[in-house]
Amino acid sequence: MELFGEQKRCLDCLVTSIEQLGGRVDVPKLEQIAELIIQTMRGPWRYFHTSEHIFEVGGSVDPIEVLAALFHDLVYVQVDQGVNFNISSALCPFVKEVRSQLVIRDETELPKDAMYELVAAVFGFVPGQTLSPFAGQNEFLSAVIAGKCLEAFLPPRTIVQISACIEATIPFRGVSPNGLSAIELLHQRLVNVNRDFNLGLTDSELCQIVKRSVRLANRDVENFASPNSSNFLDNTWNLMPETNHELSNVNSYTVGGYRRSLQKMEGFLNFLKPELVFQQFMEEPDDETYTNMIARTRKNIAVAKLYLGIKLITIAILEALSYRLGRDIPLSTMMGELRAPGFTTSALEDYLPERNIAYPLENQLQKQVLDLLEIGRNQESPYDIKNSPVSTFIIKSIGFAETDSFLKKAHDFFAGHLSSEELLSYCDAEVIDTIASGVMKLFDSRKIALGKVQLAHKVIS
Repeated sequence: MELFGEQKRCLDCLVTSIEQLGGRVDVPKLEQIAELIIQTMRGPWRYFHTSEHIFEVGGSVDPIEVLAALFHDLVYVQVDQGVNFNISSALCPFVKEVRSQLVIRDETELPKDAMYELVAAVFGFVPGQTLSPFAGQNEFLSAVIAGKCLEAFLPPRTIVQISACIEATIPFRGVSPNGLSAIELLHQRLVNVNRDFNLGLTDSELCQIVKRSVRLANRDVENFASPNSSNFLDNTWNLMPETNHELSNVNSYTVGGYRRSLQKMEGFLNFLKPELVFQQFMEEPDDETYTNMIARTRKNIAVAKLYLGIKLITIAILEALSYRLGRDIPLSTMMGELRAPGFTTSALEDYLPERNIAYPLENQLQKQVLDLLEIGRNQESPYDIKNSPVSTFIIKSIGFAETDSFLKKAHDFFAGHLSSEELLSYCDAEVIDTIASGVMKLFDSRKIALGKVQLAHKVIS
């Protein structure tokens, strides 16, 4: 069959990489694998973990990195709400579902499969183990599929290296109880795998395998260290709808649904330590590069946390006001629909006054966040505009010094410990009155628009 676009690009990566590694090339079978990969990466909720992402992570230099990247996000249970039907058959012999969790089959149930055993040994996973979405489940299952897909084309010692790269992409792991990093533990397991499966790799080759794995894993999360915080926020906004599927229903997701997606991301960033994002092994990367990556990550996380905090304050006010109308009110009811080409619709921002900054900015962080709110992120997202005019109005009115205490009140409101009216009474009365008035003017604009339709009908009749 003739392939086009992403599938052809994927096939080219498979063929070229396998040829470079001295493997056996069977184009018809590799076409089927390329189709499998791209179809899976085109899942309806994939906004960030897409085919473009796997091509970026793999690069174009090292064939093992290219192959590992093609497969590393194939399974993403949280995003796809399960395992894609087209790849589940490859996993069923090894994994079963028990009370909504995926579990490796017991030793008596597992088939005798050398490739599966090789991949499991690289990950250190054992029969009967319950898999966790936050501890390598997706990466392990992706590596199993990679091994099974590629075993006809490449020898085990090569597939071990691909599996190691995929294992290294398990994110945000701390130091083990015995003081070893995740990447050092991977090195230890590879030493044992090399011995137990008679792969014949030298100590130097094993170290190079781990270094390569670090390169790929760090490229997988490189947006955390973006020199431009706006780029980092763009990626953050692409990640949110992957695990908050309500956001894919543009103009119909609720105020509460949008708020919960912001809360999830804020909770994640509050938990995340910059030192856990990137990995290092035997000067890969060198100390200066690694230190700079961590520093940029720390800065981007600080920007994102303050930015998300202000967005949460904004949505708290809108949600509290929406309670005067009912529960589960669409956000578009309160703010207007996202503007589409060819349509002129009113939005809440049209009815908010221009506001000068009431309180001087205290540092560069505040300036950067205000710019991101007022001017916007670099990209529009399918479910949200890139700038934040309502948040800009609020923060210019109340100042950054108020954000911490207000955010605590907002979280109390979200948790049900504070009523909607109590939250509104806590905020500056002029701010609340202005926003409420803006929402009413938005309603009036809809009323006028409907009135024009009625008038047109009368004229026609």
